[in-house]
Amino acid sequence: MLELNEVLVEGAANTVSMMAREKQMTCLTGGTAQVRTHLLLAMLGLSTVRSGFVSIDGEPLNKSTVKVFRKQMAYVPSELVPDGEVTVYEPPTVQDVFEWKDNRDAAISNGLLDEEMKRTMAPYAKAQLLAVAVLRQRPILLVDQPHPLSADYLHHLAQEGRIVIVSSQDEDILRVSDEVIEI
Repeated sequence: MLELNEVLVEGAANTVSMMAREKQMTCLTGGTAQVRTHLLLAMLGLSTVRSGFVSIDGEPLNKSTVKVFRKQMAYVPSELVPDGEVTVYEPPTVQDVFEWKDNRDAAISNGLLDEEMKRTMAPYAKAQLLAVAVLRQRPILLVDQPHPLSADYLHHLAQEGRIVIVSSQDEDILRVSDEVIEI
């Protein structure tokens, strides 16, 4: 279980509390896209939590647990700019934390990437980002602004046993979410 308890992040006017469980898809909606992104990044220990706390199975996120937390999570940014950097980060964070190139090459070399991309139902760039994260086989999947065509795919991933947390205001994503958290 991933929990946010009265978490306040940069740009947010209100705190957020939630409990995301296995076999559940949780959608963060409302507020601004930037605040929702900061909440996802706070779960990874990449965005400052001004108050409150983030925990997994009762273990709080802190400097000594952040690496363990990240090993349990796969993050799908909303987009990559042409040079491969996530637009909201400063280099080299993407390479260090998300290991984009290493994971992409591994997935391509064993032929799984194309197959998984088709399952996502999303356009190429979004499908590639999502497929790479899914192929990492982490128990927690954080997806920033997924493509609406991926709604059923994401819900299916949750039903298979993952914790899936998405940031979206799209009706298709909201429709398949087991829990909707209004920011």
